[in-house]
Amino acid sequence: MSSEAREWVFEYSSSKGVARLVLHSIADRVTDDKCVAWASLSDLGKRANASRTAVREALAALAKSGELESVGHLEGPKRSSVYRLPRTAAWLAKVAEARHADPDAYVEPPAQSDPVPALGEADEKDLRRYGIRPTPGTESDPSSHNRTGTESDPPRRNPTPRRAGIRPPHGTDSDPQNRSEPKVNRRYSSSGAAVLSAADWQVDPTSHTWARQQGHLDRLGEAGLRAADAKWRAHRGGHAPRPAGAWAADWRSWVAREHAPSRPNLYAVPGKNTVAPGGMTQAEAHTAALLAALGEPTGTEG
Repeated sequence: MSSEAREWVFEYSSSKGVARLVLHSIADRVTDDKCVAWASLSDLGKRANASRTAVREALAALAKSGELESVGHLEGPKRSSVYRLPRTAAWLAKVAEARHADPDAYVEPPAQSDPVPALGEADEKDLRRYGIRPTPGTESDPSSHNRTGTESDPPRRNPTPRRAGIRPPHGTDSDPQNRSEPKVNRRYSSSGAAVLSAADWQVDPTSHTWARQQGHLDRLGEAGLRAADAKWRAHRGGHAPRPAGAWAADWRSWVAREHAPSRPNLYAVPGKNTVAPGGMTQAEAHTAALLAALGEPTGTEG
């Protein structure tokens, strides 16, 4: 579920700056559709490259906006704080309900009126396998739990024991906590951040689902979407490497602005209303389409 939670942050969160990085870091640790995750101030500060004061201010701003809440009666490994993304949970519940009868149903964007699913005892019991348990002696008094996590931070030099909590036992900080979630678009710099070039980034299933759900696949067609992807890669080829999530957001923005083909044949050459020359391979046809879109000679002008 961490991929769906991260997608919500990219698409719908109103947070900015450090708050957005903190929210994304917590979303990356989400384990199920109730959108619960644990984190410490030191871990969030490391991920967001921010001070503890900045992280505390970000948590307060996120709580005020309603996009994050502290689950005070629960705690993670080493007494770390437990958080929930309520608006994300409401969105996932809305999507699941709409697609129960029709997997391809269009789902309206999130709204404040969307009900947030309750976090029941059965859900809290399931969280135990990720190291999230009731805070000792505070089950009946959630308000007494430290909501900022200042006193519950584990020492930075005392890492989480293997197989404790929801962090994969052999992964890095940016690994998905759901061990069944595939790792795609992963390249690591010397600092440990996941970065890669535009050419190496691959369209992930979430982005393809977004294109279909938002109507861009119907508007452009499969061929038009491939052409838009090729144009995006040509324009982004010289850019510095970025995290996979940043490329995904940039790719979606490009596709959303892409115009639908004005002629039935995608491979028509500018200035001529003819199809691609016979005998061209699919790769050559795609190349011709890309050069045509960029206004470059294709070698087929006659």
